[in-house]
Amino acid sequence: MLKQDNLIVQSQLEQLTEVQQWFQRFCATSGMPWVKDAYDQLNLALAEGFTNAVRHAHAELPAETPIQLELHLWMDRIEAQIWDWGDPFDPSLIQEPEPGTLSEGGYGWFLLRRLADQVEYKRDRDRNCLWIVKYARDA
Repeated sequence: MLKQDNLIVQSQLEQLTEVQQWFQRFCATSGMPWVKDAYDQLNLALAEGFTNAVRHAHAELPAETPIQLELHLWMDRIEAQIWDWGDPFDPSLIQEPEPGTLSEGGYGWFLLRRLADQVEYKRDRDRNCLWIVKYARDA
């Protein structure tokens, strides 16, 4: 691992700006040229994962409930983890929206899987972790 960082914010959509600024600083100082190419997609995936944690996982929890974000930079990839305190859920039950239809919900998970190279959900004791990976294209 070349570099890592973490950030803890409250469960408020207004914190998204802080999350994205933190991510931008991390990438800007990565020293890896390929990170610039992956930045936009991973930034959007991180924003989607964070807002899902606020809107869904923490919907019934106090706004002060923390969300922990972690970034790990390797020679060939960036890994982002978003930890929340919501109830467990099974992402395999989320149905992908039909093309050309307007449905409520499901687009976030669909979008995450298109933006990242790998997306996984796991439950660790009493927390959820969304794990997002973007690989270097020239590694």
